[in-house]
Amino acid sequence: MNRGGLETMLMNYYRQINRTKIQFDFMVHREERGHYDDEIESLGGKIYRMPQIRPGNYRKYFNRLNDFFSEHKEFKVVHSHNNENSSFVLRAAKRFGVPCRIAHSHLSDLGIDIKLPFRLYARNVMKDNPTEYFACSKNAGRWLFGEKKEVKVLNNAVSIDDFKYNEQLRRKIRKELNISDQLVIGHIGRFNKQKNHEFLIDIFNSVIDKKSDALLLLVGDGHLRPEIERKVEKLGLSSQVKFLGVREDIPHLMQAIDLFLFPSLFEGLPVVLVEAQAAGLNCIVSDSITKEADITGRLQYFSLEDTADIWAEVIINMSIEHADTSHMLQNNGYDTKKMANWLSEFYLKNSIEMVEV
Repeated sequence: MNRGGLETMLMNYYRQINRTKIQFDFMVHREERGHYDDEIESLGGKIYRMPQIRPGNYRKYFNRLNDFFSEHKEFKVVHSHNNENSSFVLRAAKRFGVPCRIAHSHLSDLGIDIKLPFRLYARNVMKDNPTEYFACSKNAGRWLFGEKKEVKVLNNAVSIDDFKYNEQLRRKIRKELNISDQLVIGHIGRFNKQKNHEFLIDIFNSVIDKKSDALLLLVGDGHLRPEIERKVEKLGLSSQVKFLGVREDIPHLMQAIDLFLFPSLFEGLPVVLVEAQAAGLNCIVSDSITKEADITGRLQYFSLEDTADIWAEVIINMSIEHADTSHMLQNNGYDTKKMANWLSEFYLKNSIEMVEV
């Protein structure tokens, strides 16, 4: 439970849900503690740690799942956010009589790597292990479940009030970051292949050719960060790219940003794009991202086949004015408070009705 998009979305719901009726416990696949663990435990949640899901580790993992659900009979709902690997945990939950089993898709594609055959296998054995099928977007639902399943889209909602534009806060944060009156481009995401930081730096390098005082803020961490840091240094951009690491103050950082850049190779419906729109930012994104992500009309889509110069030209000419988008997000179901109420009622209704049957 580190500060990624999915984890942040879960915490948004967890903070708002009626915990006198429903409690969240978390099953994670890492031994080390995550950034949200302290808060989870302070809200009454338990954290259960499982082995990592690896092809050579399947037998051990499946046995641990069976042992877990054999021991823990208290759960009425299992809501799995493991994409294609949800088939495994929900199979075990089904075996031990958990009445409401939700598979939740957060991606609309997978990268090509050595794990791909195993991930396709996991998707293909999903079958009827879930009782419910959720997705962050229609595309994400189609990718994991196909056209035959009735998929409920659960929006990646955010706490809208936290992101409302505040000029005074903007000046404060920019001062803390030692930012003058210059164009600030922001990106928030893990340093992995999916987020396409290589191309992002190429775009920013082209921006610098046209606007030499521009600044890039990179928020997040990951295994590719050292590689991207070396590229920044090689291009002579070290003074104009700030690596901010993992941050707790994302709503504040959004105030300091002028434009949001997001050239991902594939996504479901990124929480961070909802947050950027809640802050009233214009966003430049790749056309691999679903059009459903454009909630406010402030996303502009461009092909990853376009050159970095084309992306840079758009950035230079784009408006940096923040807008009040709160009513659009509320009307389209992206307010955490409203959606947490819906989710709470869904859990209660389905677990109770299915037990009676």
